[in-house]
Amino acid sequence: MASITTEKVIKGETETTTEANTSTFSRIFNRNGNSKNPPLAPVKPKGPPKSVWREYFESAVVTVIMALFGMTFIVQAVKVPTGSMQNTITIGDHLLVNKFIFAPGESLPFLPQREIHRGDIIVFKYPGNPYDPRRDDRPDNKPILTNYVKRVIGLPGDRISLDGKNVIVNGKVLPEHRIDAIDNNRKDPLQIIKTPPREPNETYDVYYRPGNDEDDTSAYDVFTKAGNGKEVVIPAGKYFVMGDNRDNSEDSRFWGFVPRDLVIGRAMFVYWSYDESAPSSGGGLGIIIDFFKNTRWSRTGTLVR
Repeated sequence: MASITTEKVIKGETETTTEANTSTFSRIFNRNGNSKNPPLAPVKPKGPPKSVWREYFESAVVTVIMALFGMTFIVQAVKVPTGSMQNTITIGDHLLVNKFIFAPGESLPFLPQREIHRGDIIVFKYPGNPYDPRRDDRPDNKPILTNYVKRVIGLPGDRISLDGKNVIVNGKVLPEHRIDAIDNNRKDPLQIIKTPPREPNETYDVYYRPGNDEDDTSAYDVFTKAGNGKEVVIPAGKYFVMGDNRDNSEDSRFWGFVPRDLVIGRAMFVYWSYDESAPSSGGGLGIIIDFFKNTRWSRTGTLVR
């Protein structure tokens, strides 16, 4: 590359500068002798800045859309109002439910989806009682509108029967860790009376009143009206569920099976638990006091299994 040396006289002093000049060889590869760098595109003028309120509004809209998407397809929060699953789940527990794991349709191998297994604790829409519709007249027990939480005992095609405290599935006693407990006021956790040693295949606990060994199967609607008082066969696409608090649970023994399309998801963990039976401190500041005093902090983050 050639260079040109020029001299300038500034206030009586001579300043020598060297300017780079494009060589002839370089101009051969540049069209018309011009530089091969294209001219910069004109910069479009920016619009007026967003106001603070507009930024807050857009952030809120995005947050709401993401929350609705998550609640529709991924997780859902539910509250447990009854003691049918004591002591596995306590009255006043607020659960997060995994809706994605039991999503309808064919399960793909690269997604965390699977079929419902025996022993899963599921949340589902109450299907209603075809044997005694009068039980569905309560405002807190409306079919399809009320959410239930129970444990899956029977899968499609299974044969289910009861023999005292034993649940018979396909001719074999279902392995359950049976604990003697008393339900004092149907709000507090069960009072444990006797806990026998756990066998290796007993993966979850169930609770019975002491001495209640002779369970009358004919007292349950599903066996007297659908199973001839002895045994029921679970239809395709349906499940047999029971509460862990066996003496205080209206479940498949009374109203039958849970259709697959009414299953919401699998209960994951307790994100908050509040003792609603505790006395109130009154309005105003008392609400804040009750929140800290009546929250069961030890149950926060408890896995449901």
